[in-house]
Amino acid sequence: MKEVVFALLTGFIVGFLFAWFKLPIPAPPAFAGVAGIIGIYLGFKVFAWIGPVLSSFIR
Repeated sequence: MKEVVFALLTGFIVGFLFAWFKLPIPAPPAFAGVAGIIGIYLGFKVFAWIGPVLSSFIR
């Protein structure tokens, strides 16, 4: 949980600094982009969980 809080804090600070210097945001500007990143992460985690089961069926 500590990593999540640090990541959120770091992201907040970076976003604040980018806005302050009037730079484009270094992340997807729309919620759909953020949802896509979450989907990629979840797909990776599900594969890590199901991957060993799938490989036993392929053999």
